[in-house]
Amino acid sequence: MPAPHPVSAAFRAALGLSLSILPAVTQARPASHDLRLERVVMLMRHGVRAPLAGEVPDATRTAQPWPTWPVPEGQVTPHGAAAMRLLGRHDRRWLAPLGLARCPVPGSIRIWTNTASRTIASGEAYVQGFAPGCHVAVGHRPVGQTDPIFEPLSARATAFVPREAIASIDRHTGGMDALVALHRAALARIDTVLGCDAGPCSPVVPATVRASADGHGIDLSGPIRAASGTAQVLLLEEAEGMPRRQVGWGRANPATIAQVGAVHAALFDVFTRSPYMAAHQASVLGQRIIETLTARSAPRLDVMVGHDTNVTALAAALHVDLDAPGFAPNDIAPGGALVVERLRDTRSGERFVRLYYRVQPLAAIRALKADVVVTPLSIPGCASPCRLDRFVTLLRSRIAVPRPS
Repeated sequence: MPAPHPVSAAFRAALGLSLSILPAVTQARPASHDLRLERVVMLMRHGVRAPLAGEVPDATRTAQPWPTWPVPEGQVTPHGAAAMRLLGRHDRRWLAPLGLARCPVPGSIRIWTNTASRTIASGEAYVQGFAPGCHVAVGHRPVGQTDPIFEPLSARATAFVPREAIASIDRHTGGMDALVALHRAALARIDTVLGCDAGPCSPVVPATVRASADGHGIDLSGPIRAASGTAQVLLLEEAEGMPRRQVGWGRANPATIAQVGAVHAALFDVFTRSPYMAAHQASVLGQRIIETLTARSAPRLDVMVGHDTNVTALAAALHVDLDAPGFAPNDIAPGGALVVERLRDTRSGERFVRLYYRVQPLAAIRALKADVVVTPLSIPGCASPCRLDRFVTLLRSRIAVPRPS
C-alpha cells in the first residue's frame, strides 16, 4: 500500500476519503521517508453527457421510446457540468499542498482537453470548481482537429499494425466468441431492460474484430459492440438523475446498471486493455506524463480531460484495474481520473510516484453530492511508493514510441 498523503489527519477527514483507506495508507508509510508533494498529473474522463449519435444502434428494438435529453447529442448536460464543479472543489482541497488554494499563479496549472465539445465543457466546469473566480485557461487544439494525446490511432501517431493488434486482443480475451460468452448474462439483462417483444433486441451480427478500412485502427462487430452503447446510455440516464420511471423505463435499478456496465467495459478489453492496444493508445499521453514528471520546470498540476478509452489505456499500461461504487470494474465513471503524484523525500532528495483512482460514486453523481472516493493503486513491479525513475522505466517500456510530430 502507498504512503500517506502529506496532510494533517483533520485535513484528511475533510477530503471524504473512506476510513478503510486511510489507516492502511498510514500504516504503509516507510519510516525513512518524509515525502512532500511537488507535482500532480491527472487524466480524467469528461462529465455526464447526452448519448452520442449511433451509440445505440438504429436497429435496436425497444418497447417504448427513449427519453429525451436537455442538450444535443454528445454534449455535457448542466447536471454533468455541476458534477464536474464538485470534483474541482474536492481536488482543490485534496491538492492543497501544491499551493493552488488561491488563484493559481500563471504557469502553475495546465488544463488540456480533447477537441470534442464534451471534453472542453468538462474542463471549463472543472476549472470553475477548482479555481472559482480565477482566470485559468482551458487549452485544446482547434475544434475539429485530431489531438494525438487523446486519439493516437486517428492521428497516426504510432506505427500501428492491425494484425499485431488483433493477435494481442485475441490472446487477451480468448477471442470474440469467448468474450461474448463471458458476458452472456449481462447481454440478456440488457434485453430485459429494452423490453422488445422477443430478444435479442440489439442487432444480430457475427462477433469479429478486424482492421479498419483505413488500416490505422480496428473495428469490432457483434453482440458486445451492438449492446455496449445501450449499457452506457442506461448508465448516463442514472448519472443524469432522471426519474426512476425513465431510467431503463423503470426496469434498471442501480444493481442492473452495474451488471450491464460490464458489457460497456468489455469494449476496453478490445480497444485498450490488451498489451498491444494499451501500448499504442497510451503512447502520446504516456510520454506527456513522463515529460511532466521529469522536466526541470513544469506545471504543479497538469490535467488532461479526455475519454474513457484514454483512462483505461493508461490503466492497462500500468497494469492496474479501476473499480468504483456503482460501476462495473474498468467501466470509467464520468469525471473519473487516474492521478499521478510526484513526491520528494526531504531527507534523501529522492523522488517517488503514487497512483490513485479519483472518482465520484454513481449515486453521488446522480444526487450531486460532494462524495468522492480516492483509491490508492499499487503498480505491479514497483514498490509503494514507487521510485520516479522506476515508474518512468516501467511506463516507457509499455508504450509505443510516438512518431515525431
